[in-house]
Amino acid sequence: MTYEPIEGLDARVDDGVLRITLDRPEKRNALDDAMVAALVGHLEQANQDEGIRVIVIDGRGDDFCAGFDIMSRSGGDGDRKPRIGSIQRRLPAQAHRLVPLMLSTQVPVVCAVRGWAAGLGLHVALAADFCIAASDARLWEPFATRGFTPDSGGTWLLPRLVGMARAKDLLMLGTELSGTDAASWGLIHRSVDAGDVATETERVTRRLADGPTVALGLTKWLVHQGAGLDLERHLANEAFAMELSSRTSDFREGIAAMREKRAPGFEGR
Repeated sequence: MTYEPIEGLDARVDDGVLRITLDRPEKRNALDDAMVAALVGHLEQANQDEGIRVIVIDGRGDDFCAGFDIMSRSGGDGDRKPRIGSIQRRLPAQAHRLVPLMLSTQVPVVCAVRGWAAGLGLHVALAADFCIAASDARLWEPFATRGFTPDSGGTWLLPRLVGMARAKDLLMLGTELSGTDAASWGLIHRSVDAGDVATETERVTRRLADGPTVALGLTKWLVHQGAGLDLERHLANEAFAMELSSRTSDFREGIAAMREKRAPGFEGR
């Protein structure tokens, strides 16, 4: 399988890792329609690509992503306005596909955040399984300060990550968080000095890439499915996942490594 870069978004595969880089530094890596479509396509493909063991998303330049580039839609149309309901019709096929894909793909996703992560850019970072942010990064929900409501799963993600009170602080008051504060709130996985973001991201990435891929994917599935299930149904899912993971080559390798008192060499199978 191939992952083609497009203008504004680079994609390449390196030793089992799909590396996606938002590449519009002059726009703080704000996403346009083509970039969102490419992200969705890459995620869908990676979910079926047995050669991909981790997905890493980062941004070129000083910022991760300033959200969606609303102004990009106004170019070329002059004063012509879209028909009423255009947002409601468009979002399910575009930005609203992105966060569910990140949550549902059984490939671990890691985000590296420097500078601004706002709006849709913030939601991409929060939907990752592991978000490594610079301590001086700026995480922000700009919607209320611009007079409209959040999209792309912000009002779903935030209460689940930090609770209702803090979610309202971010979404309704537009409070900005540093990377340090975001980590202390439990909003992201970890905050490090800006110069250490790449190193820490690579450390987490390699640990995931060298892990038991099937078991990791099923564990991610269990965590997300469990949020909407009662205990009895969740335990049934755990039994199903155990049945699948115990049939993998990585499981046999893990048992052999334990018996031989050595580090396992997982191959993602």
